[in-house]
Amino acid sequence: QVELVESGGGLVQVGDSVRLSCVASLRFFMTYTLGWFRQAPGKEREFVAAIGWRAGATSVEDSVKDRFTVSRDNAKNTVYLQMNSLQLEDTAVYMCAAGQISGPSADETSYESWGQGTQVTVSS
Repeated sequence: QVELVESGGGLVQVGDSVRLSCVASLRFFMTYTLGWFRQAPGKEREFVAAIGWRAGATSVEDSVKDRFTVSRDNAKNTVYLQMNSLQLEDTAVYMCAAGQISGPSADETSYESWGQGTQVTVSS
């Protein structure tokens, strides 16, 4: 059974930085594309970033690409989301997902496994 567990969320202030982690109990982790999505209260889930299994293949949503970075450590079965200069609108539950696709994708249907999410709340 695949399990994805996110951590690193919490209450932060505008302008702060946070690094989210997601540990995956995936066999052959390095062959998966890992994605980050978020869902704010009353809104639909939206794509944030993804990293493919090929070195350097990343995709970051335009509205956050100057502030967010996605990376992975295959030795630790972990994917990270570094978030800098956090804004109030970044408040959401952040979820990681894993998919057996060749490259990063913003399409959530590409991902078979999902974590429960970690809450990030940005306050002023």
